[in-house]
Amino acid sequence: MPCFEYGQAEIDHLRRKDKRLGRVIDAAGMIQAQMYPDLFTALVSSVVGQQISGKAAMTVWNRVIERFVEITPARLHQASLEDIQFCGMSFRKAEYVKGIAEACANGGLDLEKLKILPDEDVVKAMVSLKGIGPWTAEMMLIFSLGRKDVVSWGDLAIRRGMMSLYGLDSLDRQQFDRYRSKYTPYGSVASLYIWELAHRPELLGLPSRKTV
Repeated sequence: MPCFEYGQAEIDHLRRKDKRLGRVIDAAGMIQAQMYPDLFTALVSSVVGQQISGKAAMTVWNRVIERFVEITPARLHQASLEDIQFCGMSFRKAEYVKGIAEACANGGLDLEKLKILPDEDVVKAMVSLKGIGPWTAEMMLIFSLGRKDVVSWGDLAIRRGMMSLYGLDSLDRQQFDRYRSKYTPYGSVASLYIWELAHRPELLGLPSRKTV
């Protein structure tokens, strides 16, 4: 599977803009973040995984693959809600999946066009679908479309990582936006390291934090 692409130019920029983040980059090294370039598959998989454990999500997803083989808009649009739900998801999730498939199959959501739209327009188009919120859309920007400047306020681990990075007990939106602006135009690369720090606080020699 392909990984999110970045290199020395992005790293050097982030080091110059933020010395604390630079320490994390030096400690962590290059991060291999898996990409999911098939946007439709990524959207459906995100719905499947909502509000369940990773293990349960994998079980349901494997059933989806076994049942439908080809995860395409046409294939899932033609399927009944019962067929989709039979894979182990709730009726509501099955409705979301079928709705996404219908939008993609009928042109309501042009997946190819999304590839050339600005980030804000991509998010707007995605959140118009039931079952897709801003956080999911932002993850699609990074891990399906490879966009370079995404830092998600809605991501708990990002906020937790920022708090560790800057020694904060809390983080409001104004602070978040100020830090985020330092990373532009490589916010997605910064996000990879902030996520890493959220799970490995020892990168800065800091004790683990259980909650935000």
